[in-house]
Amino acid sequence: MNDQVEPRLQRLLGGEHLASLRRRLRQRFERAPLGGAVDHIRVAGLSAEEHATLASLLGRPQRRSKSLRIDVRQVDADLLRSGIAASLRDALEKLDGPILHLAGMRLHLQTVWSDVIDGCSHPGLASLLLTPEGIGLLKRLSRQDAIAAAELCRRTEEVLRHLPAKGITRSQLAADVLGDAHALDNGRGVAALVLAVWRQTTTPAPDAIAPITDEGGGTARKSGEDVDLEPAGGAERARETWARAGVLVNELARPALFLNLPTSGSESDRRPPGEPAYASLRSLLRSSTRWDAAGRGVYVCENPNLLAIAADRWGAVCAPLVCTDGMPAAAQRCLLTQLAQAGAQLHYHGDFDWSGLHIGNHIMREHGARPWRFGAVDYIAAVRTARGLAHPLGGKAVEASWDGALAPAMREHRVAIAEEALVASLLQDLDDR
Repeated sequence: MNDQVEPRLQRLLGGEHLASLRRRLRQRFERAPLGGAVDHIRVAGLSAEEHATLASLLGRPQRRSKSLRIDVRQVDADLLRSGIAASLRDALEKLDGPILHLAGMRLHLQTVWSDVIDGCSHPGLASLLLTPEGIGLLKRLSRQDAIAAAELCRRTEEVLRHLPAKGITRSQLAADVLGDAHALDNGRGVAALVLAVWRQTTTPAPDAIAPITDEGGGTARKSGEDVDLEPAGGAERARETWARAGVLVNELARPALFLNLPTSGSESDRRPPGEPAYASLRSLLRSSTRWDAAGRGVYVCENPNLLAIAADRWGAVCAPLVCTDGMPAAAQRCLLTQLAQAGAQLHYHGDFDWSGLHIGNHIMREHGARPWRFGAVDYIAAVRTARGLAHPLGGKAVEASWDGALAPAMREHRVAIAEEALVASLLQDLDDR
């Protein structure tokens, strides 16, 4: 409260005992519509002291009641004439500080943030900011500061203009464009906006990959029977989205394992036929290797053991084979995307368990693969021939997008069968002689 308030005003409306009354009067001014004057105020729930104060303010005796209707224009005129204040609003502001007009503030903020969005020239960023999630992200990153938000957008657009890239490292991109090698690290504002723009993109660029999330919103990796789900927005998901934009982050992690993939050019000369080989995300995005796969079948398995067995059995005459090593990470998805773009027909097989079906759904959906001995008929046959290698089926059921009868069959028999248990039948298809 202002100690320099005119004494008569202090006696009329001041004091802690009238703080609640003043607060209710202020709220009416705060909530006034845009361009609308406050002509009348009805105040309810009055105590005897508050009623007496308002009666005095109105200049006439009032019969005791718990509510009063105030003619604001009359009170304004009386206060001005007496020299106590210019108006009722002026009196309240002198006692307790400025009254914020909420509708006016909202309009001002809408205008300010609209100006920030209108200042964006990159269509992907502008589109993102027109969504509630996008503008909410920008406001959080800028801590509701429109000036900071505009600068954040400017820097984000500088990065987006350099994408998609062709295998540049994230730190080099940050240094070249923003002058700070760490400006695009996880958790930095520009990085968050760039990733958000790329995640809303539906068409992958050439030699790029699309992010994959599990059905709960996180990324998934499977090894044997373990499935590790990372929270949405985690480091692995960020790495995969950067890879989609052609930017390398930890580019040597989880390389893609494959056997006998046909290539054009001298690259094939450095890969001994019949020997398993690895391709890192770095090499897939940077090299000039072109897969000679138009119209060819390429088999895709889930477990590296199957690929090793196939190499031992068939060697150089084994059909082209790629291993996802569980849920495919950035390098595996990049390789599968490149093969599909080269015209290969992918055939996928995985474990007969719920995680295997989940991975299969992704491979079929994202890469246009077809099932490879991976249907209900194949499962039932496997239950009969490989029961000694089966184990209890646990976890949450997943429907198979390619065969509506597969999940019901698995629920009925309640056993899981690893891919390696079916190696005999799978090897028949891999004989490429």
